[in-house]
Amino acid sequence: MVGVLIRMRLLLTLRALSSGWQGFSFVMGVLVGSVFALITAAMVGFAVRDGDAAHATTVAATIFGIWTLGWLCGPVLFGSSDETVQPEHLRLLPLSDRQLATGLLAAAFAGPAPVINLIAFGGLVVLAAQWGWAAMVVAVAGVVLQLVFVVLLSRVVLAWVGAAMRSRRGKDLGVLLAGLVGLAYYPMSWLLSHVSALRDVPPPVASALRWIPSGWAPAAVEAAAQGNWLFALLPLVGLLVVVLGLWQAWAVLLARRLAAPMNSVAGGTGGGLLARVRQRGPLGAVLIKELRTWSRDSRRRATVLPVLVVGVLLPVFPAVQGGGTGGVPFAGVTSALFASLAGANLYGYDGTAVWQTLVTPGAERADARGRLLALLIVIGLPTTLLSLILPGALGRWELYPWVLSLHAAALGAGVCSALVLSVIAPYPLPPRTGNPFSGSGNPGCAKAMIQLAMMVGQLLAVLPVAIVLLVGHFTEQKAVEWVALPVGVAVCVAAVLFGGHVAEQRLTTGGPELLDAVRPR
Repeated sequence: MVGVLIRMRLLLTLRALSSGWQGFSFVMGVLVGSVFALITAAMVGFAVRDGDAAHATTVAATIFGIWTLGWLCGPVLFGSSDETVQPEHLRLLPLSDRQLATGLLAAAFAGPAPVINLIAFGGLVVLAAQWGWAAMVVAVAGVVLQLVFVVLLSRVVLAWVGAAMRSRRGKDLGVLLAGLVGLAYYPMSWLLSHVSALRDVPPPVASALRWIPSGWAPAAVEAAAQGNWLFALLPLVGLLVVVLGLWQAWAVLLARRLAAPMNSVAGGTGGGLLARVRQRGPLGAVLIKELRTWSRDSRRRATVLPVLVVGVLLPVFPAVQGGGTGGVPFAGVTSALFASLAGANLYGYDGTAVWQTLVTPGAERADARGRLLALLIVIGLPTTLLSLILPGALGRWELYPWVLSLHAAALGAGVCSALVLSVIAPYPLPPRTGNPFSGSGNPGCAKAMIQLAMMVGQLLAVLPVAIVLLVGHFTEQKAVEWVALPVGVAVCVAAVLFGGHVAEQRLTTGGPELLDAVRPR
């Protein structure tokens, strides 16, 4: 069974290489990853300075920690969880949970990502070669266990978050877990900024890097180099125990996933605030339907949450790193700009269900405006709260005209660009699986360029507001700065009306082409 799954994975990977732009991006990703892996291996392998084994171990533990965090936050932030071989395809086979977990784990190692990581972790063997054959043997065992550890850890965390986000009761827990995993980007960026100057890292941090599982393999190599065989074997045994525990946890999560519906949309029809809202006409029906879909569809939530987290953390990172709190009040503005990217393929989420709109006379207007209003609510509520609270909470009351006016313009421009992109550059999404992070589709080169152009358009839409604010700032006229608020609201309203008009016209004149574009291939 293991051999069959490995061959299946390899055949599907080879097929992806022959699919135009997707194959090109796949090859480029492998090449870029290989370059970074070689750089990582060199940094670890030649980390010894003046015979200082402790420094070399700290460098190796730090870099191993960075790669481990990359396996954790990458799939959540970028929707890049690879499930070429999906567990749902094996639902009817007479396999136990542990057999299925073993087979899927073996298939996971057949892709390029584990090979790239093996090259990166292989720098530890080069480092151990400078300390003798015994240290090399320990390093080889540590590299293998480290590789299995990061792959299994990524699978378990994604399966855990995905299981929570498929459940109505666990929806809030899933959102929290995904946010925490996304926050792993911050310690990874902090470690990256200190790799070249690890002698300045405080001793408690250096010790913590050795004590967490990602640092056990380098610590074992250091102990072997010093002839301390007890402390050389203990970290390896610890890694083995952790790997076995993760494997068992993944088997349990796979069993729960296969027992759950494949559509990954949380059920439930009654109760809640939306059930009490009176649906006035087609527009109200589309609005309520979209709001319910955003609250129930785990794949939509898994798309919008990471970009919200990135948008909020973008101005927070410099403040945490000692750059001042000047950008923190603008977290609502940046999150509005980034979160709109989650709605850039609204019709791709529906797939061929779009035909119901196209065959209903006069439904295009209500459908386009209802989706736009729903996206405005989904993105606008949290980002508006951030814009209203943060300046006052930080004592920066003078920034309110800046934050509120820029937020209004950014929100309108973001929602407009998302809806326009949804009708002029839609693309099909992969079939639903039990993992909401299992991929976000491939828009292709031409459509990716259109998305980039729309992001530039968002910045241009905010430009009038920025000009008014700068005039008020340089003339020291606070009243002029407040004039930017109605300008920002006007930009928001104009962008929303423009986006709704473009989407309606596109649906009316190019509906069949849109349906063909979102049809799964």
